[in-house]
Amino acid sequence: MMRFRLYYAPLEAQILLGYSHLITTSSHHNYNKHASMNPDLSKLQPYPFEKLAALKAGCNPPQDLSHIALSIGEPKHPSPEVALKPLRECLALSNNYPLTKGMPELRQAIARWLHQRFDLPAGAIDAEQHILPVNGTREALFAFAQTVVARGDEALVLMPNPFYQIYEGAALLAGATPYFYGTTREHSYQPDFDAIPEEIWQRCQLIYVCTPGNPTGAIITEAELVKLIEKAKKHDFIIASDECYSEIYFDGSRPPGLLQAAVNSGHGDFKNCVVFHSLSKRSNLPGMRSGFVAGDAEVMKAFLLYRTYHGCAMPPMTQMASIAAWNDEAHVVENRRLYQQKFDAVLAILSPVCAVQKPEAGFYLWLYIDMDDADFARRLFDQKNVTVLPGSYLSRTVDAQNPGSQHIRMALVAPFDECIDAANRIKQFIETL
Repeated sequence: MMRFRLYYAPLEAQILLGYSHLITTSSHHNYNKHASMNPDLSKLQPYPFEKLAALKAGCNPPQDLSHIALSIGEPKHPSPEVALKPLRECLALSNNYPLTKGMPELRQAIARWLHQRFDLPAGAIDAEQHILPVNGTREALFAFAQTVVARGDEALVLMPNPFYQIYEGAALLAGATPYFYGTTREHSYQPDFDAIPEEIWQRCQLIYVCTPGNPTGAIITEAELVKLIEKAKKHDFIIASDECYSEIYFDGSRPPGLLQAAVNSGHGDFKNCVVFHSLSKRSNLPGMRSGFVAGDAEVMKAFLLYRTYHGCAMPPMTQMASIAAWNDEAHVVENRRLYQQKFDAVLAILSPVCAVQKPEAGFYLWLYIDMDDADFARRLFDQKNVTVLPGSYLSRTVDAQNPGSQHIRMALVAPFDECIDAANRIKQFIETL
């Protein structure tokens, strides 16, 4: 029996912006005044970029060097005209309330893309039952836990470590306890599902996986996804597969997807399997806030109910632009070419001074460094005016080990010349250590 609980988190916007300090530093008087405020808000940790801002405080980077930000994964490649044209032309649709379920044409375009991209048999995806458009997957990844988790002391939500912090916040505000499974350097940044104790699987209600991984770029193999599907069937938990970086890959090696693994292993009903995809990275449209969730029809039905109350229907003009984007692959191919060009050039610069490896996919370099990662990031900014993100800020300490320590995340999203400039500055900085 599927376990659902509908729960509305009215302060989601503040949490996603990382303003948890507004809650934890509230005065005693104000806390009493708002005694009914969700107590789970106090469990939220500062967002990585809040910690980064505090780390950089007091630094005085050289004024003759322009600042280069490699810390935030915000695509900077040009947005494709194929999507911008309908966005401009359909502004008149603003006078219509959109359906939470989205236009049939949008869901059909997404279904076609899923079939083509993941080699699914004809009719495997039903646009009426299996797909929901969402306003960016960040919002959806958060809201999803509120739908499928039955809150309680025994409820666990599993997530990778390092991880996208939205997973943790979603679990906490759904009334569950986060359980972190490591994706470590010693294990090639891959999750080891066999190492998770049986009693943890028994308490698991939801597991987040990220493939290709943020920040590691590691791709979970289809065999491992099938193994996870079998565990989900056995223990009745839901798999939420964050596949937002799936279209930034190299050497023609397309990352497999959870729905693909389900079909190929005889689980064509997608039971307990849900995927999240976005136009932000694939199509360089982060500001449009467009993505989708697809999978288990029963789960989609419950998520639609939640979202109907949540009030998060996608604007009609955004839907029209999304249809055009999902129907076009030419701009995606060009996007991959631009990232390939940047990785080749940056790796050539950094390889002589550090053990850097090209990721399997995504646009992050997950760089191992033989020193404290926060100290590295602060000194790099102070001396070279380049901002990177300490890996420990993306991780939690478990059993006295933080798998993100001695790593930094570099997002190669800036223009080519800026990435080359940043790589040369980082090389110079490393040579002084």
